[in-house]
Amino acid sequence: MMSLFQNRDYAHLFSAQVIALLGTGLLTVALGLLAYDLAGANAGAVLGTAYAIKMLAYVGLSPIAGAIVERLPRKPVLIAMDLIRASIALCLPFVDAIWQIYVLIFILQSASATFTPTFQAVLPDILPKERDYTRALSLSRLAYDLENLLSPTLAGLLLLVISYNWLFLGTVLGFLLSSVLVARALFPHRTTISDRPFLQRVTHGTRLYLATPRLRGLLMLYVAVAATSAFVLVNTIIMVRTTYGLNEAALALAMACFGAGSMAAALTLPRVLETMADRGIMIGAAIALSILTATHGIWTLVAGPLPWIGFLVLWGLSGALLATIQTPSGRLIRRSASDLDLTALFTAQFALSHACWLFAYPVAGWSGARFGPAYSMMLLGGVGLVAALLAGFVWPARAKKPRAKGSTDIAK
Repeated sequence: MMSLFQNRDYAHLFSAQVIALLGTGLLTVALGLLAYDLAGANAGAVLGTAYAIKMLAYVGLSPIAGAIVERLPRKPVLIAMDLIRASIALCLPFVDAIWQIYVLIFILQSASATFTPTFQAVLPDILPKERDYTRALSLSRLAYDLENLLSPTLAGLLLLVISYNWLFLGTVLGFLLSSVLVARALFPHRTTISDRPFLQRVTHGTRLYLATPRLRGLLMLYVAVAATSAFVLVNTIIMVRTTYGLNEAALALAMACFGAGSMAAALTLPRVLETMADRGIMIGAAIALSILTATHGIWTLVAGPLPWIGFLVLWGLSGALLATIQTPSGRLIRRSASDLDLTALFTAQFALSHACWLFAYPVAGWSGARFGPAYSMMLLGGVGLVAALLAGFVWPARAKKPRAKGSTDIAK
């Protein structure tokens, strides 16, 4: 994987991603603590609503934003979105009402809804070889896991000497440094730009996505991912602070274990994917993750909470299974799109996958607050299992040759 960093432009973009996500990880911890201060035991419901607003921005705005910026230079778009996100993060320490959290999160995530698909569509242009791109996907997964590993660890250390409001400053610095690194990268010139009318550009990616059987299967897998991971992201703070009666450092440790499991899986996947098909690995992991979540709920209901060390191990295993599902998804999109359609398809993937979280976050928050963590895990694990099994039906197992350059393969 280290050979990828000989590509100067990829090195700059990867560094930008890592730094921005470190800042985002600090934001996640600080936002949870802010919600707990404002809402107490109802913090899970507040976070569930905040995450739902985030998903609403992703689902509703990303296709429109993608159609608007499709004909614009990609580098200025990415820099502008980083600067907008930094400005909003700077406002968060001054929040003193729950509604203010909701407004600021909507604006910040609207900028992310433009940034992320544009960023994802640049990588295949910079790394045209599939082997290099597969390794880059694993590294991207590792970068996302820094939000669950290094950022919470750093947050835990900082919280020993400063209040959580200062963590938001780390988010601001992360986005500012990301914009600088993006500015230093050279972006490949796009030789083809869509000439479709605006409304067609808004809907084209989604129509193409849903016409591709392998991507319909991927969407079902993201239902499973959203159902199971939403519980972790929304209710971990409730389980740590209420179920186990532990402090803020324990929350950081729990999220770090989740991230460590995900990173371990991402490191091993490139070699595994050279010998095994994406379909079997991804569907198997989704089934296992869903069963694990539901079983954890049943155990908690019948026998009480797991020992603390058992909880941490379970969170690590859940992170590993989650990464096993998500990491190869970029390969499926790349195989399913022509060069002209790549950005539109990544935008559709971004919107549709986050539509799954739009459903899952409020369910996780409100079911946990209303019925308790055990019933919430059983419900979400059951939803994930049904979705994982459906993925096996809509994604055919038969082999298919890779698409030809410049064509769209929707046969699998």
